[in-house]
Amino acid sequence: MNDIAIRPARSHELTAAAELRWQWVQELYGTPDTTLDEFVPLFVAWARENESSHQCMVVVHGGAVIGMAWLAVTQRVPHPRAFERMSGDVQCVYVVPDERDRGLGGELIEAVLARADELGLERVTVHSSDRAVSAYSRHGFTASPRLLQAEVGQDRAG
Repeated sequence: MNDIAIRPARSHELTAAAELRWQWVQELYGTPDTTLDEFVPLFVAWARENESSHQCMVVVHGGAVIGMAWLAVTQRVPHPRAFERMSGDVQCVYVVPDERDRGLGGELIEAVLARADELGLERVTVHSSDRAVSAYSRHGFTASPRLLQAEVGQDRAG
């Protein structure tokens, strides 16, 4: 794994990150409604517009981007003891199928957590797939009895 680097994405690598995102959706749900050619420029524009709140880490192997993870940073309401407060959320951790089960996903998680530490975030959350829960657990994530979520925009009356 000497020719593998895990680092913040460079601007020209956002196209590859967009392609990975499209590929991931295709892998999970079948062909997306938006074509790859339509999606890529929209995603790249979004990533550039949101670079202050959404930071991308990539896995690069031989010059090709083969994995990504995003850290979404959110400002929190000021507190009398800590006026500047932020938290983060790990999003879109993906490694191409041929490169899985080599620990690259875990290295991406570690890279995102290191970035969160550099930024002084109070906490980092993740909404994980069933398959990845054990990976996040190995890297320090634990279930929280106080972190709850509600589905909105749906018939909540049941």
